[in-house]
Amino acid sequence: MMVKIAIRNRNTIIDHHGAISGDLLEVLSGNEIFVDNACNGKGSCGKCKIRVVEGQLPEISETEKSLLKKEEIESGVRLACLVTPKEDIVIEVLQKERKHEILTKGYMPDFSFRQGIRKTVIDIEKPTLENQASYEDSLCSGLGLARIDWNLLAGSKAGSVPIFGEVTGVFAGDELIGIEAGDTRNGLYGVAIDIGTTTVVCALVDLNTGAELATASMINPQKKFGLDVLTRITYQIENGKLGREKLQHEIVKGINTLIGELCAETKISRDHVYELTVAANCTMLHFLLGIDAASIGKSPYAPVFVRAKTVKAKDLGLKAAPGASVYCLPSVSSYIGADIVSGVYVCELHKQSGNILFIDIGTNGEIVLANNGNLLSCSCAAGPALEGMNISSGMRAAEGAIEDLKITEENGIELKVIGNEEPIGLCGSGILAVVKELIRTGLVKKDGAFIKKEKLAESDYRYDMLQLDGKKREFVIKTGGGTSDEKNLFITQGDVRQVQLAKGAILSGFYALLKQADIDMNQLDKVMIAGQFGAHLPADSLVGVGILPEAVRDKLEYVGNSSKTGAYMALMSVDVRKQMEDLAKEMDYLELGASEGYERLFTKCLMFV
Repeated sequence: MMVKIAIRNRNTIIDHHGAISGDLLEVLSGNEIFVDNACNGKGSCGKCKIRVVEGQLPEISETEKSLLKKEEIESGVRLACLVTPKEDIVIEVLQKERKHEILTKGYMPDFSFRQGIRKTVIDIEKPTLENQASYEDSLCSGLGLARIDWNLLAGSKAGSVPIFGEVTGVFAGDELIGIEAGDTRNGLYGVAIDIGTTTVVCALVDLNTGAELATASMINPQKKFGLDVLTRITYQIENGKLGREKLQHEIVKGINTLIGELCAETKISRDHVYELTVAANCTMLHFLLGIDAASIGKSPYAPVFVRAKTVKAKDLGLKAAPGASVYCLPSVSSYIGADIVSGVYVCELHKQSGNILFIDIGTNGEIVLANNGNLLSCSCAAGPALEGMNISSGMRAAEGAIEDLKITEENGIELKVIGNEEPIGLCGSGILAVVKELIRTGLVKKDGAFIKKEKLAESDYRYDMLQLDGKKREFVIKTGGGTSDEKNLFITQGDVRQVQLAKGAILSGFYALLKQADIDMNQLDKVMIAGQFGAHLPADSLVGVGILPEAVRDKLEYVGNSSKTGAYMALMSVDVRKQMEDLAKEMDYLELGASEGYERLFTKCLMFV
């Protein structure tokens, strides 16, 4: 039997000859139809909403009933990961991919350039009857080499081998990696790459001058396999070698796309991109290199590798110069990756006196305490809620996302929306702003529970801000007419709990490091906030919700995308690479779950103040 799935408003028809073996989410994702999918089809996030316009789907499950509102169900909304079409249907996909705000800049210290790629120009004379020297011998003589790799003699994209007249030799250190016709010394480029769980940023750099010529960014294309590292690792485990290959394919394809955008913008050939440096968390580096990451997701959480790696770009499928290489920065452990080593190096924590706390708030929260140059680190699961996962109206920082919210008696609810568009959800800063205001106005108690609406007088300005969904209390941000769920925005009790868990994780990690180092809160000199997400969080939200204590409000310093900055510094200096590798070995790691009294500390840190 043939099943036909038509997507309303997209002029898309998907034909399946024979019964559909997977769920509707698999079908849509396989045909490159975007559907929000935070939990990788596990039926737990409730984000992959579609609306049935024509035809029938199997009877709604209890799981769907628990994740969807009554009015959504009545209007035909279903969860794509929990239904398998048995007949022709017409559906409406309720989300669309939007332009996201991605952080590409960050603080950079002074350092000396000593990049590993260089070019040398020589002149090669054509052989004659009197001088029948081989082409290899002529190259070796001119370039001061003992021999030439046979691959270089077999051909070159820059021209046919042999090349006579002016010839440029391209070197990575002492290794000849390219032979090019003419003098190409002005065409010497590299790419610095930051691979985050959520975003990918690439910068095209002129290796001759150190100038950053252009940047390009995207949402990490692995998002279709889950928004957090553990969900993606689970996908890899469940799908074996094929899963590992798909995860690698997606990130390689994404980087190739960004490099293509950079080269098109600057009118520079890929063949003149000779080196790529990558800063990323440990899991992303495993995925990029096609190495099994399963051990990262289960006790004792030992990765396959943490040392820096240098591989040929072509071996990964990355499109650059024929001899281009990829340098992956070193990690410390499964959950303190090269992105954190990069940030610590960029902020020079190992060189500073005093007590400094470095926090990268992203999908995971990584924290490093520098005590007069001694480095102690930990990692806590913080980001899924703060970046929109498991938040009923949550989304990434994109057009239409609420990024700030105020509650006043005079004006009620005031919104600040990215792009000044109609609000369709809340990004991380918006979620924290809401919770902060709920606590400040007394709508949420210190234990994280909503107050009971019946305890408010009808004349109270807060009265209409609360409603009941069955027996569940909700904060009403915005309601609209019609049946489109995108016009109705709420914060549920479950949403507050998710923020509470993230707060407890980060704050307990903060205190655990201080305790381990025997440092008092008042002895902290500075708190440095790094990362895509952290850059958008004002002190009022961080302190107001209690992610950070009130005592550090005036000690915050934002350093931006320090991961990409570290990748840039590694691209421009082989000395920086060696120093980063040494630094990674000096960083100690504290496993929070194994530290004494951590469970009590975490429980205490859950309370709002």
